[in-house]
Amino acid sequence: MAIRKLLLPLTGTAAGEAALSTALTIARRWNAHVTALHVRVDSRDVAPLAGEGLSGAMIEEMMSATEKESSDRASAVRTMFERFVTSQNVTVGEARFGLDHATASFAAVTGREEDIVAQQARLADVTVVPHPDAGEDVSSSDALHAVLFDSGRPVMVSPQVSPKSIGTRVCLAWNGTAESASSVLAALPWMQRADAVRILSAEGYQRRGPGAPDLAAYLALHGVHADILNFKSVRGSVGAGLLAAATEFECDLLSMGAYSHSRLRQLILGGVTRHVLEYSNLPVMMNR
Repeated sequence: MAIRKLLLPLTGTAAGEAALSTALTIARRWNAHVTALHVRVDSRDVAPLAGEGLSGAMIEEMMSATEKESSDRASAVRTMFERFVTSQNVTVGEARFGLDHATASFAAVTGREEDIVAQQARLADVTVVPHPDAGEDVSSSDALHAVLFDSGRPVMVSPQVSPKSIGTRVCLAWNGTAESASSVLAALPWMQRADAVRILSAEGYQRRGPGAPDLAAYLALHGVHADILNFKSVRGSVGAGLLAAATEFECDLLSMGAYSHSRLRQLILGGVTRHVLEYSNLPVMMNR
């Protein structure tokens, strides 16, 4: 299965610019279409504040300010989109089958970002999201988690600096779970085109399920030769060890399952998914 459609939620941040560049890099590799989506805040969402002791005039003023801020941000995001596609010679137009070049389009809608993005992601081959901003708690990345938990499709976390290549050297983080099995399926088209593939496994990472040798044998049936590395934790962190092993391989795409443990447990105690979200500096494709 080829990559034909990418969804890109855009917010206008510096991380959003890197994600746009990342999405366009992928689109050129696959001759795919990028749908850049900006979700505007609905000014009516401030209306419930009327029950907090605010007068009608105050609520109306807040709604007006919210509408202006939302409009200004949408305009800035569209300007950023147009500048990027022009600089990278990407054709603006509708998605069509059989084109020999990348295309892109922009849409702005009003509503709750996490709901709209999750719904639109269900008909995208992959959704590219910005890396969580430096110093920002990853639990606030609503769009990212909405795609992971409510779309049934893979999500690509863009690094903060757009990479020069994506998918030439692929790493699979394997621990035998259903989540990691989903990540294998999502990464299969990439692996079949890659120059090199490596399975990353670790004793402290493996759960009940097939081991890395079983995965290597399965991939061979699909024409993918993958070697296996049993990596070590770094300073007691499996996530840090995973990223170190991917970096040593000069990986430009890491595919992994997300939240094999519950999200709440990882937010409180930490975990591999949380560590990778916070510290990765390469494209990471995650699946649930």
